[in-house]
Amino acid sequence: MSQMGKLKKKQGFVVGLVSLVMAGSLAACDDGRSGAEGAAKQLASSLEALDVGSLAVEGKDAAAANDELKAVFEGLGAKPSVQSGDVKLDGDTATFPLNYSWNVGSAKWEYTSDATLKKSSGKWAVQWSPALLAPQLSDGETLSVKTVPAQRGQILGAGDAPIVEDRPVFRVGIDKTKVPAEQADASARAMAALLGLDVEEYAKQVAASGPQAFVEGLVLRAYTADINEAKINAIPGGVSILDSMALAPTRTFARALLGSVGQASAEQIEKSNGALRAGDTTGTGGLQQKYDSLLRGKDGVEVIASAKSQGETPATKVFFSSLPAPGTTLKTTLDLKLQQLAEDTLAKVGPASAIVALKPSTGAVLAAASGPGSNGYNTAMLGQYAPGSTFKIVDSLAMFRNGATPDSKVECTPTVTVDGRTFKNAEGYPAGSLGTVALREAFAHSCNTAFINARDTVSQDQLESAAQALGVAVEAPKLGADAFLGSVPGAAEGTEHAASMIGQGKVLFSPLSAAVMAASVANGAPVSPQLVLNADAAQNPSASASPTESGSASPSPDSTTASALPASPASTKPITKEEAASLADMMRAVVTSGHAGFLAQVPGLPVGAKTGTAEFGNEDPPKTHAWIVATHGDLAVAVFVEDGGLGATTSGPLLKSFLTAAG
Repeated sequence: MSQMGKLKKKQGFVVGLVSLVMAGSLAACDDGRSGAEGAAKQLASSLEALDVGSLAVEGKDAAAANDELKAVFEGLGAKPSVQSGDVKLDGDTATFPLNYSWNVGSAKWEYTSDATLKKSSGKWAVQWSPALLAPQLSDGETLSVKTVPAQRGQILGAGDAPIVEDRPVFRVGIDKTKVPAEQADASARAMAALLGLDVEEYAKQVAASGPQAFVEGLVLRAYTADINEAKINAIPGGVSILDSMALAPTRTFARALLGSVGQASAEQIEKSNGALRAGDTTGTGGLQQKYDSLLRGKDGVEVIASAKSQGETPATKVFFSSLPAPGTTLKTTLDLKLQQLAEDTLAKVGPASAIVALKPSTGAVLAAASGPGSNGYNTAMLGQYAPGSTFKIVDSLAMFRNGATPDSKVECTPTVTVDGRTFKNAEGYPAGSLGTVALREAFAHSCNTAFINARDTVSQDQLESAAQALGVAVEAPKLGADAFLGSVPGAAEGTEHAASMIGQGKVLFSPLSAAVMAASVANGAPVSPQLVLNADAAQNPSASASPTESGSASPSPDSTTASALPASPASTKPITKEEAASLADMMRAVVTSGHAGFLAQVPGLPVGAKTGTAEFGNEDPPKTHAWIVATHGDLAVAVFVEDGGLGATTSGPLLKSFLTAAG
């Protein structure tokens, strides 16, 4: 063999020897670590899934361990994230940490427990104990979450006057610790009957609640003759607990606007993505819902361990706690006196109705009241109705921009026919105001035909532009609440264009937008309404109610909200002080020589007004909505009554009463 061959053979022998040594080393290192690490990871994933039934378990039957696992964690209402840490081996024993992470309410609870595996017959088995699930957990103890409620933020009105604040209440229901189990159903039914609840539903709630539960039935501001302490206590297990709740001054005060606060419904809990739990309080409707996360703050939580006991309630151990963060105050422009006055004014009005009052100089919404006939719907801000002759304020501005003045002559004919459709003036229109008259007189007496006859000189897009110049049908970026700001189509022909000239057809206003229109006249510049003062700092993604179709009390997905409207187009020229002065002159004529003379008796600064009667439906004669808008110093008001007849005779007296009392 050559020298080279010998060298290669020697090198091969050395390489083989090194390989053999390395293989022996690896075999020596494979002391069961990979199997132990796999078993550790399998334990962590099984705990995450709350199912250890398939694992090898020592110290307890696997099925019993699985039952214990579920019982311990059931009260947390969630599943944890569990990760296994570094495994330490000592012969056939492996130890490692289990890192738990829970989302408990708005808090994160994290802790580490110690786990042990032992190898027997080639298989790693979990050494089971309660401490594996949570340190210091003892046999028979289970975990549950106790909410520590955050103080809900107040809602303030003008001058930071409290509107919604904590007020005393009585929580009435069944305390299951004070009634034998066999009596609970009968007590639940008796309590439901006393409180006027659905008997079967409340009985189900009581039956489904644990033996330590208090099952609330109703929250009372105060006892009544029908529901008093004696009647409550006469029911076995019946209790009334003195508490506090964020409430307005009265049950009805601005309720459609503010919304209400109560226990979260199953639907709200489901949609909250874990933010709400059973028993939590949350806002429903209005500002309480729109700004719920701001007002609610963050509840604190306690994770507690307790054991079943045949005797008294056992002492509990606190495993985790987080402090509540109080809710933030919501500041609004509502004037408590004017809001209450508006509600009192509408108290006896049968149909849906509204009064909205604004401060023209600032746009502040001072009152937004919806009458009892609105059945809890926010007619004041969300209603969509044809504005009728109040829209002649918009017509007149468009006519001014085409060269007209309050003294310009217009033709007020008994009727006018457009494409086969005949339009006429309101019943009882004064014959002396027919013929060729000044625009001021046609406006004061609300001559429909005079404004329809002007349709050839005022295009539909000019009507839209004039409306936007008055702050209508444009964004209200400072409002901070859901609202319908008006809709004026930019294109219409024939009878539709003619109908638009008298606030009919597809022209729609809310009482809020009508008040904005009047306020812009008083201000001499477009008014952008404002209700929530700290809305920018309180932006909240929670869903809120949509506006509805005219006269409807249910949400409509295709309605227009304050945030969905276009900004005022750059091409739209805002109303000028000179134009506003001419409109104010004509609105004053409605009082001095028109059919709102009754407003001349309102004390203080002169009142300017415009009435409106808007036809709707297919009846003959048609039904009508009643409108009136007015300015009175630094106050602009709109009054609306659905199916109310004539604006002057129905809404007019309501307006007079409101302005007189407002002072």
